[in-house]
Amino acid sequence: MSDASQISHLLFVKAECETCQLIEPVIGEAIDAGKAIRILVQDDPAFLGAHSPGDDTLLEESYRWNVETTPTLIALDHDRETSRVDGWDRAGWREMLDLPTLAEDLPEFRPGCGSRSIEPGIYENLVARYGDPGLSARVVRLEDWDDEMESCFDHGWTDGLPVTPPTDARILRMLSGTSRAADEVIGRVPPNLASITVEKAAVNAVMAGCKPEYFPVVLTALEAALEPVFTLHGLLCTTCFSSPIIVVNGPIAKRIGMNWGINALGQGNRANSTIGRALQLIVRNVGGGIPGDLDRSTLGGPGKHTFCFAEDEYTDPDWEPLSVSRGFARGQNTVTLFQGDGVQGIIDWRSNTPEELSKSLAMSLLAVGHVKLAEFTNAMLVLSPEHHAIFRDAGWNRADITASLHDNLKRPGAEIMQGAQGVGEGIDPARAEETVNKFWPEGLLIVRAGGQAGLYSAILCGWTGGRFREESQPVTREIVL
Repeated sequence: MSDASQISHLLFVKAECETCQLIEPVIGEAIDAGKAIRILVQDDPAFLGAHSPGDDTLLEESYRWNVETTPTLIALDHDRETSRVDGWDRAGWREMLDLPTLAEDLPEFRPGCGSRSIEPGIYENLVARYGDPGLSARVVRLEDWDDEMESCFDHGWTDGLPVTPPTDARILRMLSGTSRAADEVIGRVPPNLASITVEKAAVNAVMAGCKPEYFPVVLTALEAALEPVFTLHGLLCTTCFSSPIIVVNGPIAKRIGMNWGINALGQGNRANSTIGRALQLIVRNVGGGIPGDLDRSTLGGPGKHTFCFAEDEYTDPDWEPLSVSRGFARGQNTVTLFQGDGVQGIIDWRSNTPEELSKSLAMSLLAVGHVKLAEFTNAMLVLSPEHHAIFRDAGWNRADITASLHDNLKRPGAEIMQGAQGVGEGIDPARAEETVNKFWPEGLLIVRAGGQAGLYSAILCGWTGGRFREESQPVTREIVL
């Protein structure tokens, strides 16, 4: 048993905590009884001023002593913790302070409040400032007068738009969004085939503006992009327009606030915008896919900034989601990556039967790549709710719509072969006697999204690499939380 003179106490409190306010007379009673208590206030140094409290508004002591609750009373022996009481527990305080009649007029128990040192956004800053963040990424130190935003531009880490500077605290906060280890290697990012860890992915997710809850979607999209059959290297180095398009299915889309409705393919939604951007920044900053260098796109497209949206699984519960059509169970969280480019709009205000609308949509789909090319690219049809209602009200499901579109997309080979109709582009003349489909049977993907009003749908044209049917395909993966 240690000598009593060697035992002291730490007490962590905060002014905004009602329990801390409740026990103010107890603190005075203990000090008057000769107990050596060092008081540390987390928020207002003037709180308990009569008892000469210490200032812990920087929360260094709270962090180092791993305080989770206010009040917390810690017993020390030669600066080593021997016991602690979280919150107000009269019996615990009496025993620790050896004051058997302490606080006769107070309740036996009050749980207290959460310590400021464990609040989201604060804790990660404390780890970065006072602890060991355990991060392995190269640290770039700025001078006192350097502008963080401009430094990111100067280092070439941006896509032309400002990024969020990736401080240790922000990276740690992003890593809190996944249970995966920071040093886990996910794979190698083309075209440079540079190794990427979960931590490096987090760095780029921070720069993109993601929240931690988006991070599992980012990681899954990255893993899908690195599957060989997605042919990310070819997609990056192509002279075509295309880039990865991300479609999210499952409850996670609603949980993280993604947009599948009005303006689903456009701006204004943080999750949609930043998840797609994070993948593009990884491609640039880790893989080396820099425009004019390894990215050789002739014209490019806005999708190279970001292209990510969720499918509408809510306004028509009978609709079969894209993920289900690709072999996953309804309710599973998934990411589908499609190699495609910008939006080709379809306007049809007058077709009011499923047969009419199917023919109408097929006419627009024929233009993907070129009207005389067939089985050359894939395509994604984004079907608006109002257009879909024409099919639904007639009893057509996804399979019916897909089959009808393929039927309406078939053409005589002689009409679309090279040189036909006075146009050099076209299919191989050897196929002149065939009836040719525009897409491979699996090459037309349908997604339901968009605002409830408006007889507009859209085509996301596929990458020319889709002509290599077995070698380049869209990829769907389950999101692991």
